[in-house]
Formats: sequence, structure tokens, C-alpha cells
Amino acid sequence: MAHRLGFAGKKLLCMVLLLLGVSLAAFLLMSASPLDPLQTNVGQAALGTMSQEQIAQLEDYWGVNDPPLERYLGWLTDVLHGDLGTSLLYRVPVTQVLAERLKNSLWLMAAAWVLSGALGLLLGTVAAACRGRWPDRLIRGWCLLISSTPTFWLAILLLMVFSVWLGWLPIGLSVPIGAETSAVTLADRLRHAILPALTLSVTGLANMTLHTREKLCDVLESDYVLFARARGESTLSILWRHGLRNMALPAITLQFGSISEIFGGSVLVEQVFSYQGLGQCAVTAGLGSDLPLLLGVTVVSAALVFGGNLVADLLYGVVDPKIRARVRAHSRKGGA
Repeated sequence: MAHRLGFAGKKLLCMVLLLLGVSLAAFLLMSASPLDPLQTNVGQAALGTMSQEQIAQLEDYWGVNDPPLERYLGWLTDVLHGDLGTSLLYRVPVTQVLAERLKNSLWLMAAAWVLSGALGLLLGTVAAACRGRWPDRLIRGWCLLISSTPTFWLAILLLMVFSVWLGWLPIGLSVPIGAETSAVTLADRLRHAILPALTLSVTGLANMTLHTREKLCDVLESDYVLFARARGESTLSILWRHGLRNMALPAITLQFGSISEIFGGSVLVEQVFSYQGLGQCAVTAGLGSDLPLLLGVTVVSAALVFGGNLVADLLYGVVDPKIRARVRAHSRKGGA
């Protein structure tokens, strides 16, 4: 247990440094943006009718006249005190905006993550078991087609088919139009998340499917599988006892590493479906020059991706006993 806590502590320290670097990179990119916050949010025509005092007040509000280093250090000081600042567009605390949008995005990304992992593992196993035959060729061709399909195009196609033509699912948003927050049920949220989650899962399972197929093909060609076949073991038994266990570690790495891909895809998907999630919030903050909100979205998304990788690292020792043995041996040598 001590070595696991030490490993987790080192990873958390790396996470803090990573979040610091990501926030600094996002701040520098926003500072170098050619967008003028006043013209973007107020408009050139409205600025022409304002007095110099009103324009100066707007410049102070958007922080145009403040030095970049001072703005970043001020934001970082507030973060260390647990305050992510106030959104310039919504005029509410950033934590309040992130809590609302993150709740919607977690529904979407969790469903897409589970579906892409489960379906990818299943299809990859079927393709490896039927290597060289028509199911294998069909699955591989479908995966190559899906992996080369833009996410936004697939989202528009599903929207046209299931929402416009068939009318089975809502055309957009994360809740029914005009409904009060207290009147929105769990079934309503799930119904609005079906198409965005389906889009993300379909585009994300190609990598898992092809990776699972290649690893299982290598396992099925190994000597111990040949010996298992000679003993009369069935194909299902070989896949369960030898195949899935030996490809578990690469599958865990790929599945938890796909969190960043799912989040990146959710930015486009949420724009197509007008889904009020974290991805659309990032686009709105970037185009509106809302620096506190954009930095908050960046930090939260980076923490989610790093947290997924940390969970994958901790699961290695649970799945593979060889890793546990090596870590224990290393900790004993360190203690000696």
C-alpha cells in the first residue's frame, strides 16, 4: 500500500505541474489572439455611440489595459485560494458555470466512453477469432471507414436521419426546449444525449477495435495457445483464459487514453447538437474572449484527462500480478 501511495503522490505532483503549464499555454494563446473583446462582445456600431468614459470602463472590465503577466499572476493567486474567478460573459462565478456544463458533459462522455470501449472490445475479439474470413474483413473495412469520417459530418448525418427525417429523437439541446429546470427528468436528459453519445462512441471505437484485433491475433499465434488447442480447449475458453488476459494492459492504456479524444470530439459534437456541455462552453469562452472561463475549462479538462491516465496506471497493478511483484521488489530495495 505504501508504494501505491508514493506512486500516486508523484503522479499528483506531475498533475499540478501539468495543469500549471496547460493554463499558462492557454493564457498565452488567448493573449496572442487577434480578437478584440470589445468589438467581439459589444460590436463596432455600439462602440461608436459610446463615450470615452464608457469605453474605458469596458476596457477595465475586460482587462484590456492590464499587463498579461499581471493578469495571469492575479488569476493564479485566486486559484490558489480556491477561486477560479468570475465569467466575463455570464457574470457568475466560473465554478458555477463549470458545474452546470460539466454535469451535462459527463453524461455524454461517460456514455460514449463505455460504449466505445465495450463495442470495440467485442468487435475486435470477433474479428480476431474470425481472422481472414468475412466477419473480419467486414469489421476492418467498417473501422477504416469510420476512422476516416469527420466527427461533425457523422453528427450532421445522424441528426438528419433520426431527428429530421424520422423524428424519433430531439433535434438538439441537452434538455427540452422551454422546460423549467425542475421539470426536466432523467429520461429527458438521456433522450437528448442519445445522438451525441452515439456519435462520439461510433467515431471512438475504431481504434479500440483494430487494436484489440491485432493484439488478439498475436496472442492466438503464440505457442501457449497452440498448446491449449492441442489439449482440446475450445475457442471461447482460449479467448477468455488467454486472449483477454494478455491484451488487458494495452486495452486499459488505450481506453483511458481515449478520454482526451472523446473530449476533443465533444467540442464539435456539442456544437452540431447545440448541447450545453463543456465543449461548447470552451468554444463560447474562446470566441468571446472570456479568459477566466476559458482557463477554468482548460484546467478541468486537463485534470479529467490526467485523472484517466492515473487510473489506468493504478489498474496495471490490479490486472497484472507481475507488475505488483516488480513494484514490491523495487520498494524493498529502496527501503534496504
